[in-house]
Amino acid sequence: MVERSIREQAVLLLRDGQSNADVARALNVPKGTVSWWKHRDLAKRGELPGRKQSTCLRCYDDPLDGSAYTYLLGLYLGDGHIMHPKQHRVPNLAITCDDNWPGVMDSVEQAMRQVLPKNSPCRVRRTGCHDVKVYSMHLPCYFPQHGPGKKHERLIALEPWQQQLVDAHPWGLLRGLVHSDGCRITNWATRTVDGVVRRHEYPRYFFTNTSADIRRIFTDTLDAVGVEWKASVPRPLGGVNISVARRASVALMDEHIGPKY
Repeated sequence: MVERSIREQAVLLLRDGQSNADVARALNVPKGTVSWWKHRDLAKRGELPGRKQSTCLRCYDDPLDGSAYTYLLGLYLGDGHIMHPKQHRVPNLAITCDDNWPGVMDSVEQAMRQVLPKNSPCRVRRTGCHDVKVYSMHLPCYFPQHGPGKKHERLIALEPWQQQLVDAHPWGLLRGLVHSDGCRITNWATRTVDGVVRRHEYPRYFFTNTSADIRRIFTDTLDAVGVEWKASVPRPLGGVNISVARRASVALMDEHIGPKY
């Protein structure tokens, strides 16, 4: 007979109706540990209170649209923030969108609906822009990078499960980062050919972020998809430009991202 682990024994006793305290005493484990085991067992079986009002990959092992999530992750890292429950009863994720790009605003709202299908996004008008918001108690689960202070003043690193999603859906993350803190522009230069001044135009992508960690996430992902890039000299305000100008790399970015709209 296969010997059951202490956790398996605890779960069986809890399902049989015994209290957390009785199980903790019987198995000589902390009561908090038993409570966590019970929570995970109820979550696995979809029996947590309020379960029908929320979805969560981390708590309930709910399915997740990986491409929509990595896009939303890029938006959050670039220009998003989560308001802490101390200020609001329920945490809310806000992505600030320029009114000049209504298509991006629509994409942000659509991604929120795909990642959190049981939560309704809203738009809050501000001068020249809108905050696209969604409320959920599980936002810290989806975005563990959330914390006090500015992003560039603290460590920003992807959790292993997030990196796995980025590896599977790299263009979602890149698109979100470009839509938040990047752009596609047309540069131009002149040169004289046979006495005639000719103007040459060429597109390129820029990404600017003060956080070295977020820039590293961006450039590591560019490397993974085969996009060549260069970093410029730091700007006076502390930001660094990541430039993509090689024709083949720009064409690849155009295929998957394109200009804001």
